[in-house]
Amino acid sequence: MTMDSNSMTMTMPMPDPNPWATAMNNLGMPPIGITGQQLMPDFDPSLGMMAGITPLNPMMPGLGMVPPPLFQDLPVIKEIIHCKSCTLFPPNPNFLLEKFLPGDFIQTSLTSHLQDLPPPAMRERPPGCKTVFVGGLPENATEQLIVEIFGQCGEITAIRKSKKNFCHIRFAEEFTVDKALYLSGYRIRLGSSTDKKDSGRLHVDFAQARDDLYEWECRQRMFAREERHRRKIEEDRLRPPSPPPIVHYSEHESSQLGDKIKDDNTFPEAVHVLLTWLERGEVNRRNANNFYSMIQSSNGHIRRLTGEKSQHEKEVEEAKDKFKTALAGIVGQFEQIVSVFQAASKQKAWDHFSKAQRKNLDMWRKQAEEIRNMHSEQLMGIRREEEMEMSDDDMEDSPDSKDSEDSAVFQAEALKEENDSLRCQLDAYRNEVELLKQEQGKNQPIGSEEDNTHSQQLSFLQQALQGMQKQLLKMRDELKQREAELEKSFEDKQQLNNQVLNLKEGLQNLQNTQVMQLETSKEDDGGSEESANQASEATVATVVSCSQEKEGPTERTPPSPVHSEREALLVGIISTFLHVHPFGASIEYICSYLQRLDTKINTGEVEALLSRLPCTFRQELTGVGASLEKRWNFCGFQGIKST
Repeated sequence: MTMDSNSMTMTMPMPDPNPWATAMNNLGMPPIGITGQQLMPDFDPSLGMMAGITPLNPMMPGLGMVPPPLFQDLPVIKEIIHCKSCTLFPPNPNFLLEKFLPGDFIQTSLTSHLQDLPPPAMRERPPGCKTVFVGGLPENATEQLIVEIFGQCGEITAIRKSKKNFCHIRFAEEFTVDKALYLSGYRIRLGSSTDKKDSGRLHVDFAQARDDLYEWECRQRMFAREERHRRKIEEDRLRPPSPPPIVHYSEHESSQLGDKIKDDNTFPEAVHVLLTWLERGEVNRRNANNFYSMIQSSNGHIRRLTGEKSQHEKEVEEAKDKFKTALAGIVGQFEQIVSVFQAASKQKAWDHFSKAQRKNLDMWRKQAEEIRNMHSEQLMGIRREEEMEMSDDDMEDSPDSKDSEDSAVFQAEALKEENDSLRCQLDAYRNEVELLKQEQGKNQPIGSEEDNTHSQQLSFLQQALQGMQKQLLKMRDELKQREAELEKSFEDKQQLNNQVLNLKEGLQNLQNTQVMQLETSKEDDGGSEESANQASEATVATVVSCSQEKEGPTERTPPSPVHSEREALLVGIISTFLHVHPFGASIEYICSYLQRLDTKINTGEVEALLSRLPCTFRQELTGVGASLEKRWNFCGFQGIKST
C-alpha cells in the first residue's frame, strides 16, 4: 500500500504563533514552525532578526530601562552578550518556555544543553540604592573586567572587590541599578578558556550602603525643606495683610492728626491713631493741650453723625410711607378687580356665560380675593405697628422742662392727624358695610360658600369698626388732656416770664445801690459798716428768694448780683478754686474745672457771673507782648476789709 507524499503532509493547529516567533527571534533563529512553514514574513536573514520586533537586550545602544513583557505570562528571554575579553551566556529558559512552546521538538532540542539552576532570592531594595552586590565572579576576574561588563549599564563611581569572588559596585545614578540587575543569572566565560577559574555564574542583588542612605536622607531633608518653604509662601500669600503700624507721638504728627480729625473722610483712621496714643500713655503735661484739642475735634463730629443718622432715619421713614401708599393703591386696585368679579357673578351677566367660563371666573374671583385679603392684612399689620410705636412713645418718660412745650405741640398735631385718618378709615368701613348689606339684600347668593365669606367679612368689618370707634374715643380724651396740659404750660411760661422781668429789675436796682454805696463809702468811712451789713442782708434775701422760686411767687426784695441758687453754688466753687490758685487762673481753666461737675456750663455764663461781683473777683493782665493773658483772682478778703 503506497501513500503519496502530499498525503503525508500534516497540518498541526497552532493557536497563536506570536510567542513562538518572538522566542525564536530572540535566540537568533528563523521563525519556522514544526511543519517547516515560515511564521513571520518580515524576518530579515541578513540581520538575523525580525524587522518589526525590537530585541529585548538592554545592552544594545539606544535602549534604557528594560521594557515590560508583551504579555503577563510571557517572560523576558535574555540573549548572549559578547564583550571584549569575555562572553555572557543567558540562564536556561527551559522551565519558562514550557508554557508556550508546543511539541516535543523544542523540548528535546533545548533541554540537552541549557540545563541550569533556578535564580536565587533577592533582598528588598533599600531607599536610594546606588550600590549592587555582584557574586559568582570567576577567580581570575579583575576590576578591568568588571568595568568592561557593568560599565555598559552606566557610570561607575567605586568598585570594592573581594578575594572571595564577589564585589560591590556603586553607580552614579539609581536607575543604572536596574540595568545591572538584568545581568543576574548570566554565566560568564573569559575568552575561549574552559578552565573552571575562568568561568562563573553572576548573581546581582541590591546592596545596603551607608553612603547611599546618607545621600537619600539628605535629599529627603532637602525635599522637606522645599515643601516647608512652599507651604510658608502659600500661607503668607493667603494670610490677610496686617494693619499699618501706628506712628509714635510727635508735635508734627499731632498737628497733622488734628487736621485729619477735622476732615470727615480721614476721621475714622485718625481717631484710631488718637485712641492708640491714649492707650500707650503718650499724654503728659506738655502735650495735654494738643490732646485736648484733638479730643474736642473728635467730639465735634457727634453733631455730624447725629445729623447723618437722622437723615437716614428720615429716608427710611419716607421709604416706608412710599411703600405704604403704594400698597394702599394696590389694595384699592384689587378691590376694584374683586368688585368686577362680583358684578360679573350677578344673575344678569352670569347666565350668558358658558359652564367653562363660569368655572374660570369663579376660580379667578377666589384667587383675587385671597390675594386682596393677604395685602390688606399686610397693610393692617403696618398700621398696627405704627400704632404700637406711638403707644410706646406715649409710655416713655416726658422730656426735660425746656422741651415739654414743643413736644406737647407735636403730640397734639400728631393726635389730630391720627384722628383725621381714623375718621377717614371709619367712613370707608361704614361705606363698605353699607354696600355689602345692599348687595346682600338685592341679589340672591350664588352658593353657600359665598354666604359664608360674606358673613365672615361682615363680622370682621363690624369688629374693626367697633375697635376704631373705641380708639377714636380714646384719642379724643387724650387730645383734650393734651390741650389742657398745653394751656397750663402756657400759663406757667407767662409766670416765668414775669419772674424773669422782676429779677432783671431787681438786678438793675442792686447795681444802682452798689454804685451809691461805693460813693458814700468814699465820703464817709464810718458808714461803711452799715452799708456792708445792708449788702449782706440783701444777698441773703436774694438767695432765700431764689431757693423759693419753685414753691410760689417771690416777694419784692432788694436786687442781688446772684440770681439763683445755682449761681450761688458756682460762686462758692469758683472762690474755693481760685483760693488755691493765688496767682489766678484763666476763664478757660476755670470753665474746664467746672465742666467736670456740669457739662452744661459755658464760658460766657461764668465770665458774666464773675464780672457782676467786682468785690469778690478781680481780673488782671499778666505777661508781656504775645504772652499777655487775662486771669481772674479771688479778692473777697480784701473786699471785706475795703467795704
